[in-house]
Amino acid sequence: PFDCDFFEITDLKGSTVFSGETVPFGTDEASGDEVCTADFSKFTEAGEYRVKAGGKLSASFRIEENVYEEVLDRAAKAFYFMRCGCRLDERYAGVWKHGKCHTADAVLWGSNEKAPDVTGGWHDAGDYGRYVTAGAVAAAHLLYAFRLFPGALENRKLNIPESGMPDILSEVKYELEWLLKMQLPDGSVYHKLTTMMHAPFVMPENDTDQLIVFPVSSMAAADLAAVCALAAGIYEKYDKEFSGRLAKAAKLSAEWLCDNPAFVDFRNPEGCNTGTYGQWDDCSNRWWAFAEMYALTGDENYRGKLADMLKKDITLTEFGYGETGGLGSLAYLLCDKEKNEDIVNKLKNEFRRVAAYMKKLSDSCGYGAAMSKNDYYWGSNMMLLQSGMKFIAASLLTGSDEFYDFALEQLHVLLGKNALGVCYVTGIGEYSPVRPHYRPRAA
Repeated sequence: PFDCDFFEITDLKGSTVFSGETVPFGTDEASGDEVCTADFSKFTEAGEYRVKAGGKLSASFRIEENVYEEVLDRAAKAFYFMRCGCRLDERYAGVWKHGKCHTADAVLWGSNEKAPDVTGGWHDAGDYGRYVTAGAVAAAHLLYAFRLFPGALENRKLNIPESGMPDILSEVKYELEWLLKMQLPDGSVYHKLTTMMHAPFVMPENDTDQLIVFPVSSMAAADLAAVCALAAGIYEKYDKEFSGRLAKAAKLSAEWLCDNPAFVDFRNPEGCNTGTYGQWDDCSNRWWAFAEMYALTGDENYRGKLADMLKKDITLTEFGYGETGGLGSLAYLLCDKEKNEDIVNKLKNEFRRVAAYMKKLSDSCGYGAAMSKNDYYWGSNMMLLQSGMKFIAASLLTGSDEFYDFALEQLHVLLGKNALGVCYVTGIGEYSPVRPHYRPRAA
C-alpha cells in the first residue's frame, strides 16, 4: 500500500493538467488490494495522459472521441487469424501469415472411414481444434452484435479477402460454411473435429496429425439449428442463396431434435485430450434452437416446443457455449412473430433480476467487475464479458441507462482498470499480454 489521498492527471511531458482527492473504497476481496477511486470525469480535453498518485505513474491512456475504435477493429479482425483450411496471405495477415493448413482427409471416430469434406472454419482458442458448439456460439455473438448495433459493424472494414457484403458477415460466413459441413443428412451434427491430442506449439500448416470427426451430440444439433436460423434471417438481405441453405439446414436439425428428444452427450474417448465441450443437459440449447426457429418461421410447432422448454430448469440469461439460454431469450424477445405476453414479461424480468444482482457484484468489487471471487479461472475474461453482454441486454430490454453504464464498467476492467493494470486485448495499450496461449505466437 502507498499513500494516494491525492491524484494528478499529467500529460506525457509530466505537466499536471488536473488534480483531485481520491475516495477510499476499502479492500477488494478478490485481489486483496486496498483500493481508492480517482474520479477525473470532468476533465475532457483530448490528448494522451497518465494518472499520478503516491509517486507512481499509471500506463498512458487517451481521451478522445471514438476511443474504442481500435479495440473494436482488432477484436473483430481476430477471427480472420483463426481461419483454418486456407493460407493467410501477408496482404491480409501481416506477420501472422501462414500456409494452407488442415486440408488432409479426416476420418470418422470408431471406424476410421474417410469422413466427408470438413475443411474450413475457425481454429478454437489457442489450439487447432474445431468445435461445433463453441463455434456456433461465437458466430451467434457476432451476428447479434451486428443485428443490435449495425451502425458499429455494417461498414467496418476488416481487410479480409471477401467483398460483397459487410466484412463481419463475410467472416462469420466462413465459419457457417464449415458448420454446414458438420451436419449429417438426417440432421444430426458431429460434435467436433480435432486430432487425438492437442498439437505442439507449431504453426498450423505443421500440425499434420490425423484429423478425426467425433460422434454427434444433441447440443451440436441444437446449436447448429439455432445459429443457422439466426443467420438465415440476417443474410437474406445480402445473399439469398446462402440464406436459403442456412434455413434448410436449420429446419433439418430442428426436425432431428423433435424426433430425438433424448439428451445425447459427448465425452472424450480414452486417449483424447482436445476440448470436450460436454454438458449435463441440452435444455438451454434446445430452447435457443426452437426460439430461433420460431423467430425465423413463425411455425406454431416451435412455439409449442418453447412452452415445453420453459417448464424445465433453464437459465434464461446466459450467453456462453455451455448455457445458451440468453441467446434463445433474445431470439424470442426480438422476433416479429406473435408472442405470449407472459413469456415476454418473464424473460424481461429475468434479465432485470440478473442485471440487478450483477450490479451488486460490480459495486462490491474495487475495480467494478461483476464477478465473484470464484469466477476467476481459466478463461475468466469470458465471465467478465458475459456480464457486459447481460447488462447490455438488460439495458436494451428495460431502457435502463444504469445497466448500460455497468456494461461499460466491464469493458473498463478488460482494458486495464484491474488489479494487474493490464489491458487484456493483445496489442492494445501500454501493458498488454505478449505471450498469450496461442500456438502461432509461440511458433
